[in-house]
Amino acid sequence: MTSVKCRTGAMSPAVGLILGVALMPRAGWAEAPVVDRLWTALTGGTPEFSLRWRYEQVDDDIQVNGLPLEQAEASTVRATLGYRTGDFHGFGAYLEFEAIGALGIDDYHDGSGTGNSEFATIADPEGVEVNQGYLSYRPEPRITLKAGRQIYTHRDAPFHRYLGTVLWRQNWQTQDAVTAAVVPLENLIVDYGYIWNVNRIFGEDAPEPLSNFESDSHIVNVKYLGLPWLHLEAYAYLLDFDNAPRFSSNTLGLRGNGTYPLSEFWSVLYTAEYAHQYDAAENTFDYSEDYLLFEAGFSRKLPRYIKSIMAKFSYEKLGGSGRRNGAFVTILGTNHAFQGWADRFIVTPNSGVEDYYVTGVAQLAWDMKFIISYHDLNSDAGSFDYGTELDLELTKSFMQHYVVGTKAAFYDADPGPRNTAGPPSADATIVWVWAEMKF
Repeated sequence: MTSVKCRTGAMSPAVGLILGVALMPRAGWAEAPVVDRLWTALTGGTPEFSLRWRYEQVDDDIQVNGLPLEQAEASTVRATLGYRTGDFHGFGAYLEFEAIGALGIDDYHDGSGTGNSEFATIADPEGVEVNQGYLSYRPEPRITLKAGRQIYTHRDAPFHRYLGTVLWRQNWQTQDAVTAAVVPLENLIVDYGYIWNVNRIFGEDAPEPLSNFESDSHIVNVKYLGLPWLHLEAYAYLLDFDNAPRFSSNTLGLRGNGTYPLSEFWSVLYTAEYAHQYDAAENTFDYSEDYLLFEAGFSRKLPRYIKSIMAKFSYEKLGGSGRRNGAFVTILGTNHAFQGWADRFIVTPNSGVEDYYVTGVAQLAWDMKFIISYHDLNSDAGSFDYGTELDLELTKSFMQHYVVGTKAAFYDADPGPRNTAGPPSADATIVWVWAEMKF
């Protein structure tokens, strides 16, 4: 069987297996009607299109080889074009292309390790690739199987703590994987995935492992949604990367979150989560660290120009020992959504992170939304301050398909004697303006 080629080579034999089963004649089917139904499924699908333009400016005080970085500016465009087939006896397919390019302004380092190293980093490399390409099978509504390149997550965007698309960047992260989502009982969702390759945001032209993780990883996620005010989740992320053993790890965790209505207008919000992570590669440093998340807040419905407000306090800890490669890391997560939008903690420092933060969200009239967040960031090991960050965002949606927005991140590093290594030790200011459409 001919292999299907994508960015990193041949897809899994499971893709060919599903395709072979889909095209296999079935007993009792007349040949012509089968061909007609297959053709109808292939041609009667749904095209999809998205376009996002973004301007980003980065002032980063970190020094490289003793030299300060120049201010970076980028005007980039991300375009996707996809097609989803119709259903053919439970079988389907999806193919999506992604293109990223600079538009007029390209004074930035794209994070791929090549070119423009004198500028601060804006991790949006140019390129064209297959973003998704998979076959699916739904023998019944409670079972969904997929094989191929796909977006694979377990929580609503953008809060993909352990596994996500890194959707804020222009080149999204995807997985070459076989996944199965099953609903064995009402309100119980069991999800399993085997990932053999991770397509990272730095593009196929970057050197390994920036371009991709060669993976032999297993993911298990179980959710129970049958309680009225509490959603329960258990998970295991067993990550094994041949070309990046530093990030090979086993993570086991539990989470509970919910909303309790006090009245027609008031509700309280709460979350508690615990996870434990330890090393999973023989040639890496031994470590064993914990993750904690506690959140409490409220939401209030309002009339007229402010439709609703939400405010919450959060405490999040990613444990660290202070030793090299000794911290709780979520390398496959959409980490831009955590510890501040300045991305100072994309990879957890060796001393870990304790983040005390408050978040406010206001849903406004005219389909506008305002977000404000303030972070007080500290180490886990050594008890020293990293710094503080203020994040602001304003967006407007209109005509169902369009969004415009602006946001900014202001990271103020603590000049203390212990905070001396890596991005957390330097100030940063980042400003974004964007517009997008999706059909």
